[in-house]
Amino acid sequence: MSGFSAEGLAKVSEVLEGYVDRGEVAGAVALLYRHGELAHVDAVGWRDRSAQLPMERDTLFRIASMTKPITAVAALSLVDEGLIGLHDPIDGWLPELADRKVMRDIDGSPDDVVPADRPITLEDLLTYRLGLGWGRSSLAPQLFALTADPIASAIGVANAEQLDPDQWLRKVGELPLIAQPGTLWRYHTASDILGILISRVTGQPLETVLQERVLTPLGMTDTGFVVPEAKRDRLSVLYGPDFTELDRPATTAWGQQPLFVSGGAGLVSTADDYARFARMLLGGGELDGVRVLSAELVAALGTDYLTPEQHATPPFNPPLGQTIWADQGFGYGVKIQTEPGTGVPSVGTLSWPGGLGTAWYADPEKDLVALLLVQSANIIIAAEWRSPLGDDFLTTVYTALED
Repeated sequence: MSGFSAEGLAKVSEVLEGYVDRGEVAGAVALLYRHGELAHVDAVGWRDRSAQLPMERDTLFRIASMTKPITAVAALSLVDEGLIGLHDPIDGWLPELADRKVMRDIDGSPDDVVPADRPITLEDLLTYRLGLGWGRSSLAPQLFALTADPIASAIGVANAEQLDPDQWLRKVGELPLIAQPGTLWRYHTASDILGILISRVTGQPLETVLQERVLTPLGMTDTGFVVPEAKRDRLSVLYGPDFTELDRPATTAWGQQPLFVSGGAGLVSTADDYARFARMLLGGGELDGVRVLSAELVAALGTDYLTPEQHATPPFNPPLGQTIWADQGFGYGVKIQTEPGTGVPSVGTLSWPGGLGTAWYADPEKDLVALLLVQSANIIIAAEWRSPLGDDFLTTVYTALED
């Protein structure tokens, strides 16, 4: 009924176990849903390699940038409610970003500027085209140093500033834009700004808004910005190269409320929880009779907004993402498969990975949700955009399909 072959699913398990057996990752959890039904679960290797504690289906993972689509959906729920429009300027809520100046040369002096053609809008934030963010520019070091806790401490960002959201936004507001709003895709910064915007529009902390509008309605009971002590033993160790331990459950940076709740990278979750989020998107904004977002805005979320020029412009210096947009586009906080490419995933598939080793895919053509959760910062530290494990997993999953 799932449309997978038994032999194909066995091969998925074999691939994951091989990565553990070869010592390439400590462990992994994988989960597949097909036609709304659970089709396959794998929990292989160790959540704590030195203590020989096995991975479990309910192991908690730092999902890093997989936070971004959840923040985007929360923002879109405000659009559904009429609290803000997609094309509304954000100046009224975020005066720190009003009256922007724009650098004449992306690699040039931050003092050589011209006025912005127009204000930044909500859609600019959702599509990462506000004119500021991680990637190639002379401002890249300053922006990376503004990485919010606890991500910065976990991945060892040098000289990261410890700021609350208002302090952080004032710092961002001191920088010029590197491009006119709407003209250039750059990573990450937009989602942290979006989290602050959500908080100011609603008058509530971001974590409260996400809980009320996304997590609780979807039954995502293990997802949050803090790992309570009672759940701490379910948290995987975060590993770096050669299994260096970057963050342990007993002393985790996710053990207490962060100074800056990051809408771009701060959440911890499980495979089952995030599968519910992905299934909601496949369901046009609804899961198990609970509507989180209108079908119209889910369709808008899954639309590619990148222009041909933006598709052709690598956002990062080598070796990161030189051809990231060759067969992919970007909607509202999610990546969209726009061309058949190698054949997997299908055109229209929504996804976005987390830099600590997590990934998800929601394929409407195949009615498939696939998740692969690992805890390894090697992707960031080794400056690789995607690990071979992710590619091998995805290829094996699609090969296992029978319909």
